[in-house]
Amino acid sequence: MPINKSTEYGQISISLDAIASLAGGTITESYGVIGMTSQKTIRDGWAELLKKENYSRGVVVTQKEEGLVLDLYIIALQGIKLSEVVNEAQKRVKYVLEKTLEVKCLEVNIYVQGVRLEK
Repeated sequence: MPINKSTEYGQISISLDAIASLAGGTITESYGVIGMTSQKTIRDGWAELLKKENYSRGVVVTQKEEGLVLDLYIIALQGIKLSEVVNEAQKRVKYVLEKTLEVKCLEVNIYVQGVRLEK
């Protein structure tokens, strides 16, 4: 179900896929995040990195009455403090979504599917 906004110029409809792509692009720019991965890990627990056009496959957007709930699936950089990486990524995604779309973001849940040495 898309988000609908009314302006003086007409109606704006934002699809959940567009929100997922925006969130995916934002989180991949965060320090310590190598990339997005699908919510389903590939055989033997290996997670495949998603390309830019597929970021929405690594984000689940749920729309509630009060706002949005996002679940993001990432691969993190090995050797850095994961709690700090995830905390900063959550803040960044929430800030960008709320400022860009003017929509309340209730939760940003990040699931680390794996860690890798380098990009």
